[in-house]
Amino acid sequence: MTRTFVLLCAALLPAPAQAESPARAVFAAGCFWCTEQAFEKVPGVVSVVSGYMGGQTKNPTYPEVSSGGTGHSEVVQVSYDPKKVSYQTLLDAFWVNHDPTALDHQFCDYGSQYRPGIFYYTPEQKRLAEASKAKWEKQKPFGARILTPIEPAGEFWPAEEYHQDYYKKNPARYHFYVTGCGRYARLDELWGKYRSK
Repeated sequence: MTRTFVLLCAALLPAPAQAESPARAVFAAGCFWCTEQAFEKVPGVVSVVSGYMGGQTKNPTYPEVSSGGTGHSEVVQVSYDPKKVSYQTLLDAFWVNHDPTALDHQFCDYGSQYRPGIFYYTPEQKRLAEASKAKWEKQKPFGARILTPIEPAGEFWPAEEYHQDYYKKNPARYHFYVTGCGRYARLDELWGKYRSK
């Protein structure tokens, strides 16, 4: 059997099945501990990683970002299975889990690092994000203008390990923070029936 014949036979064999990698989406909705918790509840989400996006500093640290000097937002990168959950469903979850009337803060957290936003990876994500924003601008249950920006995704920097799944690792501290910050009360005030419990 010649080498050429073996190569021809190999070329005719079907390629081994490649595992589909999950799609990615990035959202900023204030404190990434709370945003992570909200998205991990969505069926079809594979993983949620807290991190930083939108700034100038490479490999930013939490102290640098929280000082407001790097230009980053606290964000979550959501990996999801498009066969089980659509990007539209993630957008729906995003809107009702932040205050779109606030620009450089969310709830009790003030500073540009807490600014909300949708960071899109593809033209389709941009189109869907803009359409969902337009829908809420017409349908919104509150009177104030929607300020949440839609921007192209930049480099994503994962946050330090102690921030990942913070609400699971430190449930008592997380509960004290999220209730003391008035996050859920404000979300209920803004979104009412649109927000599932």
